[in-house]
Amino acid sequence: MKVVLLADVKGHGKKGELCNVSDGYARNFLFPKNLAIEANNAAMSELKSREEAKAHHKKEEIAAANDIASKLEGKTVVIKAKAGANGKLFGSVTSKEISNEIKKALGIEIDKKKMSVADIKNFGEYTAEIKLYTGISAKLTVKVTE
Repeated sequence: MKVVLLADVKGHGKKGELCNVSDGYARNFLFPKNLAIEANNAAMSELKSREEAKAHHKKEEIAAANDIASKLEGKTVVIKAKAGANGKLFGSVTSKEISNEIKKALGIEIDKKKMSVADIKNFGEYTAEIKLYTGISAKLTVKVTE
C-alpha cells in the first residue's frame, strides 16, 4: 500500500515522503497513530503542491542570498577600537561587532554565527567570510582603526 508519511518513521522515511508499506502495517500502526495517510489523489496532489512550494521557497532563498552576496562582496567595514601603547587592542574585535557595523553601514543584517574571521587583536585590515547559503558566500574587508 502506498502511503504519505505525516511524520518521520524509522526504517521507512521522513515526513512528506511517499513510501510503500504492507497493508497491515499501514492499517494497524501508521493510520491509528496518525503517522501516515493513504496515498489517494487528494493526498498526492497536496504532496506535489507542497514539494513545488518548497522548491519555490528554496529558489527565493538562493536569489536573496546572491543579492546580499553581491552587495557585500568587496566592501570595507571600518571599526574603531581602543588600544594600548604598543598598538595591541584591549580585547579583540568579534564577529558580533562586525555584524553590528555591517548593519549600520550597509543596512544588511548578518547573523554573527555565519561569519568566519581570524582573531582580530591588532590594528590593520582583515578578511571576513560570510556564508549566506550553501555554496554562496561573500568576502569583505574589516579595517580596524584607532
